[in-house]
Amino acid sequence: MTTNTAQVNAVRKSLTVAAPQEVAFRVFTDKMSSWWPLETHHLGAVKAVAAVIEPHVGGRWFERGEDGSETPWGSVVTWDPPRRVVLTWDISADFRCQPNLGTEVEVRFVAEGPRATRVEFEHRHLDRFGPRADEMWAIFDSPGGWTGLLERFAAAVAG
Repeated sequence: MTTNTAQVNAVRKSLTVAAPQEVAFRVFTDKMSSWWPLETHHLGAVKAVAAVIEPHVGGRWFERGEDGSETPWGSVVTWDPPRRVVLTWDISADFRCQPNLGTEVEVRFVAEGPRATRVEFEHRHLDRFGPRADEMWAIFDSPGGWTGLLERFAAAVAG
């Protein structure tokens, strides 16, 4: 995985996964619960059992708790399977839902042959965290942030 750290306003990563473009897109979006560490990366008051992205523009991105409760994370801005998805990340620096925070997560899936896909990832508009932007960039770029999450995603795609 490569990281571009030139701009603190965004975390950018690129990795190649061992799967066709359609599979990589589906695992990232439809099967997020298979790789997202819900035991540690959740917002709700109860145990999270699923991470859900509704497959359409305007769809919700949220976690579902074991009691059926839903805690919002953001929404779908662009839905272009199997090439691209853009989601808002409406989670504050205190890791609580903050509607309309509007940082964005864009993921592009570029076919690199029949059995490989380059995944280009960007979490942008980190300046919207205000004085905590640098802190959030460091968190997102860490092994506990997008670095580790994308490694888990790659492993789920390969498995």
